Amino acid sequence: MTGREKPDPVRVLVVEDEYFIADDISRTLMRHGAEVVGPVPTVQEARALIISHTLDLAVLDINLRGELVYPLVAELTRRGVPIVFVTGYDAAAIPADYGAIPAWSKPFDYTALAGVLPGLRRG
Repeated sequence: MTGREKPDPVRVLVVEDEYFIADDISRTLMRHGAEVVGPVPTVQEARALIISHTLDLAVLDINLRGELVYPLVAELTRRGVPIVFVTGYDAAAIPADYGAIPAWSKPFDYTALAGVLPGLRRG
């Protein structure tokens, strides 16, 4: 890089079933230079994107209209994709197996979340 070239954008998978929250997260990430993959509201749609895209990060709501997102965690972890949970659950409600994954409780500051994601980027 010559110093004038822009680095590749961070590719962030957004999995969130609440339209307005998904839109707010996505718009904020794009304003911070990220390339948003999705957003999608279901585990099935997220699986398709995990297979078809190279991802740097994933922002996952835990409960997608009654379907838990945990099955995606193993696949993302296997691919080396860091994860952040965004959830209405209290951190104590997240199973211990997933305790090392950062969790942001709703409501949260979308800009603050976008600001920390690049530091989590795989590298």
